[in-house]
Amino acid sequence: MSDLQRRPNVLLITADDMNWNAVGAFGCPVQGTTPHLDRLAAEGLRFERAHVTIAVCQPSRGALMTGRYPHRSGGEGFYHLRFAGIPILPALLREAGYAVGILGKVGHSTPYADFKWDMAHDQAELGAGRNPAVYHDHAKAFCTQAAEQGQPFFLMANAHDPHRPFYGNDKPEWYDGRTSPPAAVPSRVFRPEEIEVPGFLPDLPEVRLEVAEYYSSVRRCDDTVGRLLDVLDETGTRDDTLVVFLSDNGMAFPFAKTNCYLNSTRTPWIVRFPGRVRPGAVDTEHFVSGIDLAPTILQAAGAAQPHGMDGASFLPLLRGEAQPGRDKVFTQFHQTSGRRNFPMRCVQTARLGYIYNPWSDGVRAFQNESQSGRTFKAMVRAAAEDASVGARVELFVHRVPEELYDLHNDPDALHNRVDDPRFEGELQNLRQELSAWMRRTGDPAAGAFEARNSSAAREEFLRDLDTSIGGRPGGRE
Repeated sequence: MSDLQRRPNVLLITADDMNWNAVGAFGCPVQGTTPHLDRLAAEGLRFERAHVTIAVCQPSRGALMTGRYPHRSGGEGFYHLRFAGIPILPALLREAGYAVGILGKVGHSTPYADFKWDMAHDQAELGAGRNPAVYHDHAKAFCTQAAEQGQPFFLMANAHDPHRPFYGNDKPEWYDGRTSPPAAVPSRVFRPEEIEVPGFLPDLPEVRLEVAEYYSSVRRCDDTVGRLLDVLDETGTRDDTLVVFLSDNGMAFPFAKTNCYLNSTRTPWIVRFPGRVRPGAVDTEHFVSGIDLAPTILQAAGAAQPHGMDGASFLPLLRGEAQPGRDKVFTQFHQTSGRRNFPMRCVQTARLGYIYNPWSDGVRAFQNESQSGRTFKAMVRAAAEDASVGARVELFVHRVPEELYDLHNDPDALHNRVDDPRFEGELQNLRQELSAWMRRTGDPAAGAFEARNSSAAREEFLRDLDTSIGGRPGGRE
């Protein structure tokens, strides 16, 4: 076996709703958000073109655990996999001799309800999923026990930060003794005047306040990362442990989480593997996707990859080698946590992002978690006086069937180029790429996409979707 095929320990750390550029090493415009993640990036490899497969919690984690697109695993929404017999990463690693443990987001990260981890502690046992010291103690006990038993370990440690409610707007009982253990205060709390509002949001006072609260929660997630990395040093397992960090989706604000924009699926993906991965390495060329995680970890563990995975191992990239076929990424969306269906499909290249929204008919109104926060409410109020904000609110609520963005010049997706004749050739190429991928993966939206100018075809697909995956149609005004 090569160095990368020995049986390493694996520490998989995920953030909950952390935008890719909330991390300093990925160009965060706010200073001091993630000192521990910045150190991890300096000690490992940073992927600049990394994406999750679907930008919402449980389906995104389902793709990580199965290596399959959600419509191929039956993990489109907030439920366990609809399809029986899909191999899942922790079970495959256990068969290979690993002890498997999980901290936080247990239900959302366990594809089948009957799968039992060797160690599991969920939100209530982890200070509302927001106490770095408690994560440290459980992780250390698990890693120590695995070492005593002579087993390699796979630990999936899932922070509940920076998921809403953000620090400063969260629940008092998390801190005042009514929960045990309590949540922790972030090691740094950000003020509105310290932050920069993301370019896809208007710079309004309430928006700025909520973004500051979000960054305070980002910092507490980073605190958790730091304490988890301490465990490896304290147990003497640092040099034998493959560490992977990423977020399950973008920030819970309009035009990010539960969508298919760049800020929806791009994720701050970092890999550290002492002696195998060159410190300070940056991959600016290759696209990697959430469906690639399971195949990569299985190969690193020397375990066989089962038939049927859509992803592919990117171990060659960890060795600094080129890997063909990584010039684009396909992402999707199906259903919100409120069980409302808003299907979307997307293909992104280094320059362009094309999105197909079969639910958009000018009547259905998009509904997701971010609309409950300060930001969207402020945008709605400002829309009455500011036409530019009003246009953003209208687009977010009703969308259009097709969107095309020049991500090189417009990463915040502010200017839809789908009707721009200068992009006509590239638009046709992306339509063809998306159509071929949908047919290749058995996407049930393929027919509606090919007949995308037919409102009847789209309505038939939406009716079939409501029946096949359950839930409710997108809202109507």
